Amino acid sequence: MKTNRKILLKDLGLKDYKDIWEYQTSLLNSIIDIKRQNRKNSTKNPTKNYFLFVEHPNVYTLGKSGNLNNLLINEQQLKEKEATYYKINRGGDITYHGPGQIVGYPILDLENFFTDIHKYLRLLEEVIIKTIAEYGIKGERSDGETGVWIDTGTPFARKICAMGIRSSRWVTMHGFALNINTNLGYFDHIIPCGIRGKAVTSLEVELGRKIELSEVKEKILIHFKALFEVEKFELNL
Repeated sequence: MKTNRKILLKDLGLKDYKDIWEYQTSLLNSIIDIKRQNRKNSTKNPTKNYFLFVEHPNVYTLGKSGNLNNLLINEQQLKEKEATYYKINRGGDITYHGPGQIVGYPILDLENFFTDIHKYLRLLEEVIIKTIAEYGIKGERSDGETGVWIDTGTPFARKICAMGIRSSRWVTMHGFALNINTNLGYFDHIIPCGIRGKAVTSLEVELGRKIELSEVKEKILIHFKALFEVEKFELNL
């Protein structure tokens, strides 16, 4: 099969979590359907790749192997906080999504790029590390804790970007959540990623000023294109 390194880009704005979860699933299934038809008919139709940017209204999501005890508030308190909760099918534990956070969902057929989930996660981390480096922030990895951190190995370790993915037949969904101007108070109601004793931060907190999300998205795409050797992003409205 001829590989396709073009990616269809969609910026969805502020959208309900469940709606976008279902949309991601439909895109993933459409790619898998092409792969299935190729095998069945011995054809070589190229598969598509997608990259979604989105912000979500306040929501907590728990990964398939996560512990519900890491959600520290009940259903009534969720309503009071104008937040929702979903148990979902990605890896990782619990996290928060909300306004002021850049959520990126690459829905890629990795057979167009490389078939290595570990490499995929490390490159996602590297995209964010290189992006925040443009703001003078040194992002780091923390052993056994997927995502991007600051000041790892110190009492001041704090997470700026959470990650969790699902892969089926080498097609990815879910992705990363980078805190920009996020209301970090919502993280007080969970044990983020199931990791006790470590803080969460944002670009706004680290820099002492608000940052335009559109500016950060442009930087993310530049580094994603270089690291994943993307041919080009095509705007897909």
